[in-house]
Amino acid sequence: QVQLVESGGGLVQAGGSLKLSCAVSETIFGGNLMGWYRQCPGKQRELVAVMIAGGSTNYADSVKGRFTISRDNAKSTLYLQMNSLKPEDTAVYYCAAMKNLGWYWGQGTQVTVSS
Repeated sequence: QVQLVESGGGLVQAGGSLKLSCAVSETIFGGNLMGWYRQCPGKQRELVAVMIAGGSTNYADSVKGRFTISRDNAKSTLYLQMNSLKPEDTAVYYCAAMKNLGWYWGQGTQVTVSS
């Protein structure tokens, strides 16, 4: 069974940091793409950061220089280090993976940034 399980969300003050983790099933870890998306209330889900097979990364303009996506192959885990957090970063963050044209999603983890 394919699983993606996020952890690490929570409440943090503006300017603070959080690190999200996503344990990914080995069958899809390191596939075509792995990444983080987020969804704010009343808005569409949006890309935050992705890592393409081969290691290249791409970030939303709003998080460049503040967020870093990384992976630990030995643990089949994807990470999102979030620094200098802003209230507008408040959202449910989802881990996602794409392999062989199939998309897989985690259940999401809430990140709330207070001003």
